[in-house]
Amino acid sequence: MRSLQRRFNNITGGNPYWSSYICLAEAIDEQGFSRQTISKWFNKLVEKDDYDKKDRRAILKHLSKLSQEIKTPLEDNHF
Repeated sequence: MRSLQRRFNNITGGNPYWSSYICLAEAIDEQGFSRQTISKWFNKLVEKDDYDKKDRRAILKHLSKLSQEIKTPLEDNHF
């Protein structure tokens, strides 16, 4: 089993009420998966009812960016 699919399965198992799209987004967050890998697993794992087909390209672009982003902790803001 591939690492993305394994991560997806672990997330869906722990969050049974989340949509398949949300579980995939959580599985790829900051993991550095390629756009090709994300596209392949998006087609296999995300239910067709979770997105509108005309939005697929924008969704994949967002997921690719999400996978590549490295989030830094926010600095302490004292008001």
